[in-house]
Amino acid sequence: MTTMESEPALDSSALIDLREVEQFLYREARFADEHQYDAWEALWTDDALYWVPVAGSLADPERTVSVMYDNRRRISTRLAQLRTGKRYAQSPPSNLRRTISNVELLGNEDGDIGVGANFVLLESKPRGLVTWAGRYLYRLRRVEGEIKLVGKTVLLVNNAEALPTLGFLI
Repeated sequence: MTTMESEPALDSSALIDLREVEQFLYREARFADEHQYDAWEALWTDDALYWVPVAGSLADPERTVSVMYDNRRRISTRLAQLRTGKRYAQSPPSNLRRTISNVELLGNEDGDIGVGANFVLLESKPRGLVTWAGRYLYRLRRVEGEIKLVGKTVLLVNNAEALPTLGFLI
């Protein structure tokens, strides 16, 4: 999965405009925060990849260790586990709220649009409040008139440290 981080910004003739992308990203974040797993899962394409690299490395995730590297089937499996309400790390479910900012159109690759955005995510659990922050790199595609997620890479600010459980999807 390429990240398109260093590619030039799209011009105004892009197939997807910035405001439409922002609205999609905000909706994706809200679905995740509010545990609307069916709606969140419906945003992904069948060839999707969800990646959280270790220590900020964008090295080939097929050859290096990752915190998370899920294909579409693994995304579905993870969501099915969360839907049961019996996933220990998420019993009770975390209260989540994230802020998305600095949204940028990064480029076009094979018809997919690269998008970058910063985030801060607050997770409240019985053990206390955890703050997650970093940069999202998205790969978006228009499918039958709707924007869909083809890829999401999460570059955590504290990715070089020991991480607490990631029982929720970030």
